[in-house]
Amino acid sequence: MKELGILNLGFGEILIILVVALLVFGPKKLPQLGRAAGQTLHEFKKGMKNVMNDEEDDDPNKKKPVQ
Repeated sequence: MKELGILNLGFGEILIILVVALLVFGPKKLPQLGRAAGQTLHEFKKGMKNVMNDEEDDDPNKKKPVQ
């Protein structure tokens, strides 16, 4: 079976996690939790991209374009 993600979770494991989350939080809270998780991941990716761009700008070996 194909492994997914960094945690090497298969389809069965992900399905079990989703069922447990549904039982714990209920069907009304699950979309809100998913939306919050998505926004958090988006902000994290945006922050990491900014950090990577800042590191490239601070590289002393990088030659600046001549104007």
